Amino acid sequence: MLCLKARAKINWTLDILGVREDGYHLMDMLMQSVALSDTLWMEKAEALTLEEVGRPAYRLREKDHLSSGSVPFDQRNLVYKAADILRSHVGLPLGARIQLEKRIPSGAGMGGGSADAAAALLGLNELWELHLPMETLSKLALRLGADVPFMLRGGLARVGGIGENLTPLFPAPKVWLLLLQPCDGLSTKEVFSAFDSIPPERLARPQTAVAQEALLKQRLPDLAPAMNNVLEGVSVQKRPALRVAKELLEGLGALRAMMTGSGSVVYGVFADEKSAVQAFEQLPPHEGFCAVTCTEDSGVNKKG
Repeated sequence: MLCLKARAKINWTLDILGVREDGYHLMDMLMQSVALSDTLWMEKAEALTLEEVGRPAYRLREKDHLSSGSVPFDQRNLVYKAADILRSHVGLPLGARIQLEKRIPSGAGMGGGSADAAAALLGLNELWELHLPMETLSKLALRLGADVPFMLRGGLARVGGIGENLTPLFPAPKVWLLLLQPCDGLSTKEVFSAFDSIPPERLARPQTAVAQEALLKQRLPDLAPAMNNVLEGVSVQKRPALRVAKELLEGLGALRAMMTGSGSVVYGVFADEKSAVQAFEQLPPHEGFCAVTCTEDSGVNKKG
């Protein structure tokens, strides 16, 4: 049986450079994998099945967003779609029993579904002995979502186009983070639609080149002012709790706090693990997801 850890991601920067004729947004982002991950187990079987394993170790505000009611465990799940795309590509009715344990919060901007899809592509390529090269898997990945090509490789990367242009960056630093989800998840489609109505001069754009150099040289004080996410303003308007969470994290000692993706997780950047843990312990009572994690130099991680 194969076991894979599907790591989440954060955006150090997120900028939108334009919109293609087909409606897809042209991105310029710095993204990095983090230790927080979902787990997938896979074994050969006659049919293709996807099962939920365990229950989430936390509950989000008002309702459990990680139950099967929010994350479908059927043909709508990206894991199932990834398996279907692989089967169609090779033209074989292959089967597998896939079990998925969710730990990445839903609607968070951390790429949980994309991470699972990437792990499914890599794992099933091995399980079914397809021997498809990474280039082919990356093309299939883009059909599943803009973040999936990055999730296949993980680590630290500059990401452009609609997610297909990846420039891996080395060495990927280990940075300690405190994650906080202060509200219900946000619809990515809704956030991007609202973004399109904002005049460009009103956007707080990141200094992506500066942030990239700061990360590679592991200079967190230089990184903090260069970070920005152009979707943050729209998401804060829809969920004011995001601004409160940012202020809370910076009040607890974060060098910078920022929303990842289109939300709704905010992360604080800390100088070291001790500082992040101390901030975690000082958080006021909170019903939503919160966790200490760190950045990683790879995405999907095979266990055992």
